[in-house]
Amino acid sequence: MARLVYSAITSLDGFVADRDGRFDWSMPDEAVHTRVNELHRDVGTYLYGRRLYDVMVAWETMPTADEPPAVQEYAQLWRAAHKVVYSTTITEPRSTRTQVEATFDPEAVRRLLHSSPHDVLIGGAHLAGQALRAGLVDEVHLFVSPVLVGGGTRALPRDVRVDLELLGLERFANGVAHLHHRVDRVH
Repeated sequence: MARLVYSAITSLDGFVADRDGRFDWSMPDEAVHTRVNELHRDVGTYLYGRRLYDVMVAWETMPTADEPPAVQEYAQLWRAAHKVVYSTTITEPRSTRTQVEATFDPEAVRRLLHSSPHDVLIGGAHLAGQALRAGLVDEVHLFVSPVLVGGGTRALPRDVRVDLELLGLERFANGVAHLHHRVDRVH
């Protein structure tokens, strides 16, 4: 059975985007990008909310020949994976290997996890919040950036309790800390 993994780059005060929707402070350097790629190598499917998909779809056609190796590899990983986008405002995907669903269905995600030979990554704070509430998330990877943005889109939902077990902590030269947690289903 596949794992459902939530991964996000967040500010130290817990936001994936600031009040203006900007996330320019979160751009990973080569070392962080390489670690993100390691996490994504086992991913067969991405689950996205519409806003994150609007950002990520650039990887579909982005020229990467002159980019660092980590960027080139991420583009290949992203293009090879299946994508499911949850949106009530778009009906047609703007990338290959992509399907659009109007609503997030926890039972459909459970079926996907049971049938997939590869991990499933959920992206987008609101969508991940729904998956956390439904008890679907197995692991949480937060790449915490050394910046306070003071508000915006929270990386984690406010209205759900999930006990976590810390599996790993990595520190990068640019000040980013990678926190790797497993959902503790015993408590």
